[in-house]
Amino acid sequence: MIEAITSPILIWFIIGLALILAEFAVPGIILIFFGIGAWVVSAMCAVIDASLNTQLFVFLISSVLSLALLRTWVKKTFVGNAMDGESSFNSDELVGQKAVTVHEIKPGFTGKVEFRGTRWNAVADELIEESQPVEIVKQDNLTLVVKPFKSN
Repeated sequence: MIEAITSPILIWFIIGLALILAEFAVPGIILIFFGIGAWVVSAMCAVIDASLNTQLFVFLISSVLSLALLRTWVKKTFVGNAMDGESSFNSDELVGQKAVTVHEIKPGFTGKVEFRGTRWNAVADELIEESQPVEIVKQDNLTLVVKPFKSN
């Protein structure tokens, strides 16, 4: 029983799993490749009886190689392409658009509106009841400034 727990196969597998799970808590997409390196060593230990020095060497080489060869692809696949810090969303597109209140909006308080299937925080200078159409006046970060919609 103790031999199974101290088996290099199991130890390296658990280290790899811990590193891959830690990737979810740490930004940067780095730890996953060290987790892959640990799993490579675990697989190697299942095939051959390697010394600790060999295990550490294979861990280092496989981690660095997977990092160098796969990071760009993984980052592009799971994170997407950055646009030099600029959002592809233009807040000016919202101005003049029609939304519908989900929760009533009282002056000085935040309510909710639905715009294109997404709920947004919203503020207004006057009381707007629930389920009423509103016009978006401007966007202030994640809050929309709205007014009652008046049809022409």
